[in-house]
Amino acid sequence: MKRVYIATALTAFVMILVFGALLNVFRSPFSGTLQVGFIYENDESTPYTYNFALAEQMLKNKYPDGIEVFSYRNVLESETSEPLRDLLDKGCRIIFTNGCSPLFREIAAEHPDVQFCQVSFEKTDPAAFPENYHTFNGETYQYQYVNGVVAGIKLREMIDSHVLSTDQAVVGFVGNYPDADVVSSFTAFILGVRSIVPEALMHVRYAYSWSSFVREKACAKALIDEGCIVIAQQAHTFGPAAACEEAAKDHMVYHIGNHQSMLDVAPTTSLISARVNWTPYILGAVEAVMMGDSIEKTVDAYQHGRDMSAGFSKNWVEMLELNAHIAPDGTHERIERTVDALRKGQITVFKGNYTGVNPDDLDDTIDLSKGFAENEDYSFPSFHYILQDCITVDN
Repeated sequence: MKRVYIATALTAFVMILVFGALLNVFRSPFSGTLQVGFIYENDESTPYTYNFALAEQMLKNKYPDGIEVFSYRNVLESETSEPLRDLLDKGCRIIFTNGCSPLFREIAAEHPDVQFCQVSFEKTDPAAFPENYHTFNGETYQYQYVNGVVAGIKLREMIDSHVLSTDQAVVGFVGNYPDADVVSSFTAFILGVRSIVPEALMHVRYAYSWSSFVREKACAKALIDEGCIVIAQQAHTFGPAAACEEAAKDHMVYHIGNHQSMLDVAPTTSLISARVNWTPYILGAVEAVMMGDSIEKTVDAYQHGRDMSAGFSKNWVEMLELNAHIAPDGTHERIERTVDALRKGQITVFKGNYTGVNPDDLDDTIDLSKGFAENEDYSFPSFHYILQDCITVDN
């Protein structure tokens, strides 16, 4: 009887070893070189793609031998098909894009053995798309709130020094398009400003372009001419920073950047910038493919099906260099406290005595007295209401 037990135990043990070996083979399907593809909607001359390409470089640095990277730049939305199919022909097993083309997910359905990862450009239900299609984004409202706090501290310094009156505490914001991504960002920004200067108001202008230096600069110039003291952006170029630096000799104006530091472009006016850190997702997703595991089980973030997002708590967003030459004393310490509170979930950004109105449906309103949880269900922002009495959209 003992022999039977021993034989059974040995059989089970052997089966476990065999199963484990097979599992290891399955989880390590790429013993050679893994091909990875990137498609960018523009190039590194724009802060948006420059910031994204940093993650590509980190990937190369981490895997100098085991990975081969191919990339396309300046790919228009309507021209995504050809470079994408070329990456597939090169054998890429995972492809990333920071563009907005729906062709990316359509072609994913034709190649179930390849993982397609796209920065989210709309609210999506992952169940509606192929299982090998994934979306991701940083929770940008968090750093825009901190940007607003920095702007508010600067405004408060000027008010306390009698350089500015409270009714002159007006900030401007340049956005690409009137979508929820931009609306959520500038709402978080003004709420950060008003946490320091409750009387502050904001004017908004849209460039109606994804990456136009000329249009974004023109929007910023118009806002400066309207009397805005600080110009922030959820836009992709250096245009607003250049406008502030050029106007500084005639106007009292400061700038807050997006995607990368803009101190080189606006050394006397740039207060601070912030960015999404794409590296955790890209490195994690590639590691998942190398090991044969699920991307969503490997990447450390908040899951919405095959859609993922995170903020300061997962290091998916970060503040960049503060311009100590123009920032008021104590700004750095206030940034650290605010970031720490956001990381711990101690601040509800979208909350206060405010009413928001949907500009596309004036009967659709929201009361923020109880708060609104951004990025709760999607990596793409959901807040799309214009706050009454403190925000004016000028175009």
